[in-house]
This record gives sequence, C-alpha cells and structure tokens, in this order.
Amino acid sequence: MMPGGVIQEPVAGAKRRDGPTSWWRGFQQRIGSGDASDLPWLLSSARSGGALVALTLDAFVAAGEAIVKRRFSYREFLAQAWFLVSVSLLPTLLIALPFGLVLVLEVGSLANQIGAPSFVGAVDAVGTVREAAPIITAIVLAGAGGSAICADLGARTVRDEVAALQVMGIDEVERLVAPRLLALLVVSVLLNGIVAMAGIVSGYLADVTVLHGTAGGFLNSFTTFAQAPDIVESELKAAVFGVLASVVSSFKGLNVKRGASGVGEAVNQSVVVTGVALFVVNLILTEIFLVLVPPPFV
Repeated sequence: MMPGGVIQEPVAGAKRRDGPTSWWRGFQQRIGSGDASDLPWLLSSARSGGALVALTLDAFVAAGEAIVKRRFSYREFLAQAWFLVSVSLLPTLLIALPFGLVLVLEVGSLANQIGAPSFVGAVDAVGTVREAAPIITAIVLAGAGGSAICADLGARTVRDEVAALQVMGIDEVERLVAPRLLALLVVSVLLNGIVAMAGIVSGYLADVTVLHGTAGGFLNSFTTFAQAPDIVESELKAAVFGVLASVVSSFKGLNVKRGASGVGEAVNQSVVVTGVALFVVNLILTEIFLVLVPPPFV
C-alpha cells in the first residue's frame, strides 16, 4: 500500500538483526534517541550525523541480506518506485525545460557580445549534464518523494506500527527503509538521464530558434567539451543525492516526536536538511571529479 494506510504483512524471515551489522540500532542504544532539543547545537548535530551514517550502512546491509536470502520486499520496492516516478517525472521535466532555455539564452547573449557564439553548446553540456540535471532531480525527489516517505514513516511511528514491528522481532530498517532507499536510488538515476536529455534538447532549440545559432556550431561545441565521464559524474551525483534524500527522510520519519504535529515538523526538517546537504555534497563531489577527470584542453 502506498504512503499511509495499514501496515503490510511482514515478510517471512525478516527478523531483527541484533548483531554487529545493526549499526543504526546500536548507535541509538549507545548514544540515545531521545529529544535532542536540550543538547548543545554542535553535539546534537554530531549525534544526528552519526545516526544518519549508521542508518545508511544498516539499510544497505539489510537490503543486501534480504536480497541474498530472498526475503526482500519487491512489492514494496516497486510500489515506492512507481509512486516516486508518478509524483516526480512531470515536475522535473517542467523545471528542466525552462532551465535549459534560460541557461542558453543568458550564456548565448553574452557569448554573442564577446564574439564566441559557438561555445553555447559547451556551456549547455557542462551546466546541464554535470550540475543542473542531478540537482533538479534530487530537489524534486526530496520535495515530493522524500516528504511522502517521511510522512509515511512518521505516521507509522505515531500509530506505533514501527513499535509493533519491533515487538514481533521484525527489522524495521529492512522492512521499511531498505525498499524505499533502493527505490529512490534507482528512480533518481533513471530520472537524471531524462532530465539531462530534456535540458540539452531545450538548450539546442533555444540556441537555434531564438539566438539564431547554427545547429552544427552547437553540436560541434557540445561534442568537443562533453566527455563520457560527464554522464558518469552526473549519474553518480544523482545516486548519492537519492540515497541522501531517502536516508534523511527515513531518519526523520522514524524519529518523530510529539504526535501528529511532529510529523509535519519532521517533513519540513527533512526537506530543508536534504536541500542544504545536497549543495554541500555537490560541491565536494564536483571538486573531487575535477581533480580525477580534469576538463579537456582544446
């Protein structure tokens, strides 16, 4: 069942993992999972960051174990993936198309002034493929899909459904978090390619029809400056951003406080935290990629 509703029947054999692989639960037990509002800001942030890392590791391990032992909830995975596509595909396209148009129009006007109109394709390749596509994909998925995941898990936590899973000895990370993490990861990678293509096509049309550039000049500049690693960087960023959005929303949903009002607060926090973290992580990944794969010299 899609976000909200009655909890589904547990998957056979999906027992709680109390061993050393349950990093998130061990972290919560050692550090504590209570309200951190009375703690200093730095200590509270460090504790939340550690819990996020632990939940990420635990979710990947839980997903791997569930797939190997053939108890992974593929129905939940497919349902979440279809939901994410249905709420994110159209908004990402509606953002990517005008973004590509504006990028080419602004850069093309400047390029015409300095006598370099043929470099519009290169700017479109770098700006859209490397940076705009993964960021647009991640922001929309975090706002539409991530908020729904946080609200779903938060509602389950408030209704004590997560506690019921724990009482039955079922690992809530494997049952609830892992399918959503993999669904958001797969959808973000696939959607990123669609967004990049939409941005490139809109930029090409803007250059040819509005700026009266030549199709050959745009394509020649694009192919000269675009590299195969560019799409690798774009897809890698989209994958990392998808994991980040799913983990933050799941963490906030599983740690909801103060009943129904806390669900809304958790949703707002998950969107804001994800948005800020996206740009920080994007800066780090961009710097690493520029060192590993420097731009071509022409």
